[in-house]
Amino acid sequence: MNQHTDVVELLKAQHTRIRELFDEVANTKGEDRKRHFHDLVRLLAVHETAEEEVVHPFARKNIDGGELVVRDRIEEEEKAKRVLSALEDADTDSPEFLDRFTALREDVLAHADSEERYEFAHFHRVADRGRLENLARAVQAAEALAPTRPHPGTDTAAKNLVAGPVAAVIDRTRDVVRKAMG
Repeated sequence: MNQHTDVVELLKAQHTRIRELFDEVANTKGEDRKRHFHDLVRLLAVHETAEEEVVHPFARKNIDGGELVVRDRIEEEEKAKRVLSALEDADTDSPEFLDRFTALREDVLAHADSEERYEFAHFHRVADRGRLENLARAVQAAEALAPTRPHPGTDTAAKNLVAGPVAAVIDRTRDVVRKAMG
């Protein structure tokens, strides 16, 4: 993404990549499936962390009904984090993995659609292009420092702080985000 990408463009492009990775996991086997699944887990973890640190606070503050919209998205994210954590050490070629993975895929893709429809769709109305570009830079900064594995129960910065090993990462993320947002 270039420096003039706004946050909605960035997040939608990531959703597209997440959809592609789901397809790659579903359509491969063995080591290829493991590698694609690892890439998917990493992208989902950093993407959700950045949303928790940057996107959701912006939505809460700036869109009508933002608190409720974000609460619903966080519930969806937490469900996905729990399933991802359970799948992380599973045999990716087992029938159990594929069943749970298929359910996860449906949930995550529905979640992405809900974010785009109920959260991101309002951003161009409540912020100018420059602000949305700054938010994109903040998301990228948060992702650069985000945990690369899902951490269920850490849906807010405060909960991330009590998560233990993630605390230092969240502190650095918050500092970089604040700097990027000016």
